Amino acid sequence: MHKTEYSKPDGRKLWLYGTAPVEVTDPIPSPGDAVVATPQLRWHPLRGEWVMYAAHRQGRPFLPPPGYNPLAPTTDPANPTELPSGQYDMAVFQNRFPSLSLDAPAPAEVPGVPVRAGVGSCEVVVFTQDPGATLASLPPESLRLLLDVWADRTTELAKDERIHYVLPFENRGVEVGVTLHHPHGQIYAYNHLPPVQERALANVRGYHQASGRPWLADFVAQEREAGLRIIQDRPHALSVVPPFARYTYETWVLPSRAVSRLSELSPEERADFAAVLHDALRRLDTLFGVRMPYLMTVQQAPVDGQSYPEWPLHIELYPYLRAPGRMKYLAGTEQGAGEFANDGLPEQKAAELRELQVGEVSLEQR
Repeated sequence: MHKTEYSKPDGRKLWLYGTAPVEVTDPIPSPGDAVVATPQLRWHPLRGEWVMYAAHRQGRPFLPPPGYNPLAPTTDPANPTELPSGQYDMAVFQNRFPSLSLDAPAPAEVPGVPVRAGVGSCEVVVFTQDPGATLASLPPESLRLLLDVWADRTTELAKDERIHYVLPFENRGVEVGVTLHHPHGQIYAYNHLPPVQERALANVRGYHQASGRPWLADFVAQEREAGLRIIQDRPHALSVVPPFARYTYETWVLPSRAVSRLSELSPEERADFAAVLHDALRRLDTLFGVRMPYLMTVQQAPVDGQSYPEWPLHIELYPYLRAPGRMKYLAGTEQGAGEFANDGLPEQKAAELRELQVGEVSLEQR
């Protein structure tokens, strides 16, 4: 992996990545002036969690006019985008309209509610210079590079002692609210452990203490022995519809070996992990013959300086179509009680995905 860091005219950082040396000849652009970010967090007393507020985000790009793509390389200096023209495969830059900021000022007091500065970081990850591509349509080597990019940004963000958790994710499709259609994802870095990860950590830590083994190792062994919910299985990684899936075609991508972060995977393991992820994304697009809208999250261990051998590295994919043309909407039991209702058994849905003909995935290790 090749990487070069730049500074944008408004002071934000830009990192360009490639499988070959990065080359940029034009000046580094920025689509506008610097935005003063004033995010804050307010405590929700019933849910026991922080809620982010970022009023400055009202001015962020929303369905830009035809002919202007803020995530494509700049071709007209009079209409700059976020990225320069040049030779590179992927780009990461600090979000101009962040929900969290390492420079967040102390907010005014709010009577009756604990409030604090929204300290953290938000970055945008542009997967390719091609605006019409998707992760599934990119070559497998691009998914391998993306794993390296996610691992690199996690490691770099963790160097700031204020950062406790790093979450790479992708929202795809207008159905999930995406307004910039150039293939991209985001990385949020929090100065606390978010509630989903806090609860997961407590559960896997309890399992580890009771059994003496990491949950991931036992789960992979269980799924391979059952053979009912596996979609694809390679020596170092596999994909499954978990037996507790909340979404109809929910898919998890897991390493065969129990590790807690992407950076802990060997080159051979990253190659298989990327190949299985690529296959899973292609199957979701093949399923109904349309680009599947989904939410994808990369679940790694906290980065607060401690060791978390019990944490299960994995990627969760939440497809938003439960049948052709039918969306999965969160209903009263899910929004109001946090208890999901699924229309199909995981074993049946895994079989449907497994039987799809999507071709073989070839990936060279490097």
